[in-house]
Amino acid sequence: MSEFSTVQLIQRYSNKLDRKLRQELLELYHPSTSKPSIARSLIEKSLNRYKKFSVIAEFNDASCYVEGVKEAQSIVKKHSRCKMKHDYPSINSCCMELSPNAIGNLLDTCPHTKKLHIDHEVKALLDVATPSINALQVTDSDINITGRNTTIAIIDTGIYPHEDLKDHSGTTSKDRIIAFEDLVNHRKGPYDDNGHGTHCAGDAAGNGFSLNGKFASPAPDANLVGVKVLNRIGSGSLSTVTAGVQWCIDYNNNPNNTNKIDIISMSLGAPSTDEETPLEKIVREAWNKHGIVMCVAAGNEGPDAGTITSPGTVQEVITVGAIDDKNTVVRRDDEIADFSSRNTDNSPIKPDVVAPGTNIVSLRSPYSYLEILQKNNRIGSNYITLSGTSMATPICAGACAQIIEYTRRRGMELTPDELKQILVAGASLREEWENDRKTYGNGYINIQETISLI
Repeated sequence: MSEFSTVQLIQRYSNKLDRKLRQELLELYHPSTSKPSIARSLIEKSLNRYKKFSVIAEFNDASCYVEGVKEAQSIVKKHSRCKMKHDYPSINSCCMELSPNAIGNLLDTCPHTKKLHIDHEVKALLDVATPSINALQVTDSDINITGRNTTIAIIDTGIYPHEDLKDHSGTTSKDRIIAFEDLVNHRKGPYDDNGHGTHCAGDAAGNGFSLNGKFASPAPDANLVGVKVLNRIGSGSLSTVTAGVQWCIDYNNNPNNTNKIDIISMSLGAPSTDEETPLEKIVREAWNKHGIVMCVAAGNEGPDAGTITSPGTVQEVITVGAIDDKNTVVRRDDEIADFSSRNTDNSPIKPDVVAPGTNIVSLRSPYSYLEILQKNNRIGSNYITLSGTSMATPICAGACAQIIEYTRRRGMELTPDELKQILVAGASLREEWENDRKTYGNGYINIQETISLI
């Protein structure tokens, strides 16, 4: 590449580079502009060759996806220390680590490239819940509805194989974590070095076994799938989280996996932008084309308006805000948690529903990052309290598992849109909340009321 080639690259392909990637490339160029011409040229040539960006390449459509990936692989081989990272066939995309030279090469020679997106950070959204959503009272012909024969995937920091996540109904206990994928450290078998994902798994499907059922969740008989996309400190990347959703889609497409994933719970997010990200695209794909219910945290950026995080901004998904239930079963004193993200007044309703999200008691992952960091939050040797829309979201996922079990008992197989419609219709919206839909959405999850509408 010649001098000023970074600027030329941006000018030539501005419509194929997302805003953040354009900014990152420009930042490479600006520091060298104060140098003498010869030095500036040498600096830019070095940066163009050796500086690496994690980018997601989106191809035009499914018909050219395979050819686009082949051309991308060929370009990766030509450039030093560039590499392929992930494939996303569901959204005709792949993730690569590329230098500016390789980016220019890809855009020059691969006509199938629709857009390049910069990879960015995604974080876990952390800042007497089950009775509060009326989940314990749901029965069908005197049989408790507990998420039996449903499967919830927790895309998070992993899941520790806690006793409360096992089925103890037989003579020997049986693990309810039926599959686990580690996209961070590539280890085999379930674990959680952060603790956030384990807490979320317990919020959705813990059975309270370690304390005689005291801290049971809405779906204590549901199966679980753990997909680790966040590291020990609860941080990850757009590309890895997107790969986590793709893994769930591939899992369901595998005929050998009989217990298909019904619900994905995502208690993570990143600041939203005005451009659709690959993560938002694949979340929408999982919902619309693969029939997976997506429960996504609203975010912990409240009380300011317009703070819903991505992918909770995707209109189709169930975006969950957090209620402070004051640690009581009665609802009359409940109010929105101060940290729970809000939408703007003139936008579509988000969050869709709210659920308990303050001081939620759930499962500990021994020796994990959060378990050590928040020692004062421990309850005995098995539990810990955490707050955030992260906790409200899996509680909603557990409630969705109850709806799925109940409708399947009646020979019904709901689409995600139908399930969301029923969940929203059954939510409780107090009179004083009706003029604040950007905060409370359609109201407080009420599974007993929702089931009565079916």
